[in-house]
Amino acid sequence: MTDTLLGTVTLAVSDELESPGRRAWRRLMKRRGAVLGLIVIAIFILMAVFAPLIVPYDPIATGWSLVRKAPSVQHWFGTDELGRDVLARVVYGARASLLAGITSVGIALLIGVPLGLVAGYRGGFIDALISRITDAMLACPFLILAIALAAFLGPSLGNAMIAIGISATPIFIRLTRGQVMSVKVEDYVEAARAMGNPRWRIALVHILPNILPALLVQATLSIAAAIIAEAALSFLGLGQQPPAPSWGSMLNAAQRFLTSAPWMAIWPGLAIFLVVLSFNLVGDGLRDALDPKAR
Repeated sequence: MTDTLLGTVTLAVSDELESPGRRAWRRLMKRRGAVLGLIVIAIFILMAVFAPLIVPYDPIATGWSLVRKAPSVQHWFGTDELGRDVLARVVYGARASLLAGITSVGIALLIGVPLGLVAGYRGGFIDALISRITDAMLACPFLILAIALAAFLGPSLGNAMIAIGISATPIFIRLTRGQVMSVKVEDYVEAARAMGNPRWRIALVHILPNILPALLVQATLSIAAAIIAEAALSFLGLGQQPPAPSWGSMLNAAQRFLTSAPWMAIWPGLAIFLVVLSFNLVGDGLRDALDPKAR
């Protein structure tokens, strides 16, 4: 009985002494769905980085003698309507989708977090102004706003990333503002204010680090939404431009051959499904792992 109590106390003490980052990582590794999501994301990242070493074919090279060939030993995923290797286009298309997802969320974070921090901490007229603009943007559905902005900026992958990033910004403004308003009344913030710390230092040193877990979870989930948005924009001709490979544009080309060459739609669609599902699984795992109430 005594040994059991001592073991429990030792475990509790070691858990308290463990760094927050290591504790969160240990909790994340206990969630099978999150671990599986991390593995799939890592595989797609490696595919995007080492694409020339993985596939021997040029993703934009056409071959009229290979038009819409079924999967075979030479072409594992088959070929498309121009004789291009589908596997090569899926692998190279991962670059556009992952780049769009990460860059778009990065843009949203760079714009949304400072605005939400200012709105939540300062309050008053600034808070009202930022909040009304945010509400107006949130009144328009995310994908519709992204399509409108991409059409205004012009069709290209860069403009699509900017459009998706701006469309996702209101989400981070509202989240940051709510987190700041909750944290700024905590005792340690009041103590920092009583010690004479300037506002910028309180916001950046005492408030921002304590709202990062919520932002990290939202960023992970937003990457999944951004990948879907990029595929939708490319499907509509507003994202990655042909002949550069993109999962969305591949689906657009495949819709005319669903009965005669279904593999043209299966593989890019499966790639989108796996990546988006993996980011959602990792986001759910992070939400549980970073919960301060979890033991």
